[in-house]
Amino acid sequence: MSIDYEKGRRHLMRRDPVLARIIRRVGPCGLGALPDRDAFVSLLEAIASQQLSAKAADTIFCRFCDLFPPDRSPDPARIARLDDAAIRAAGFSGAKIGYVRDLAAHVADGRLDLAALESASDADVMAMLTRVKGIGRWTAEMFLIFRLKRPDVFAVDDLGLVNAVQRAYALRARPSPRRLDAISEGWRPYRSLASWYLWKSLALPAESAARAVTSRQRST
Repeated sequence: MSIDYEKGRRHLMRRDPVLARIIRRVGPCGLGALPDRDAFVSLLEAIASQQLSAKAADTIFCRFCDLFPPDRSPDPARIARLDDAAIRAAGFSGAKIGYVRDLAAHVADGRLDLAALESASDADVMAMLTRVKGIGRWTAEMFLIFRLKRPDVFAVDDLGLVNAVQRAYALRARPSPRRLDAISEGWRPYRSLASWYLWKSLALPAESAARAVTSRQRST
């Protein structure tokens, strides 16, 4: 699925002055520049990233890939030959080891057809992935955004997005999923792009977020 990132950027800037301020500071959306990684490896990385900071997850996943010399490319058969101790030494918890093995088994026996994910609807991708142990809604949403590059995904349970929305819109309390849905409604059909900008906004100086709110108030 091809996304016109510049069209999406203009749409978000027209619809939401808070996002417009963030977008001007961040620049072009970087989602389109992400490489098309192997789907299996992308799911493994998503499992590794669960409940961890990006830096910690990157370190652990790099150590995991080091278990597969010389090309550092895990696949279901190679994972099956590893013992749990080796995966644990890379930094995976006991629960995540189980998730990795269940994913490998689903792919190996055909219960999860990775090729079919490419053309499946967002809802069908969610249903197919969440049959695998340890792959819940959040993991499936990250796969939709970063691997399949679907344009209109918004993960209301993502803590980074929750924090980014609270900060950008100067909310006194963390927004509920219902409020996040309401805020994001105007971003359709480019909520994935909005999510990327919100994640990036967390690295912006705090005063830029305050100016964004001021800009929004002036426009209402």
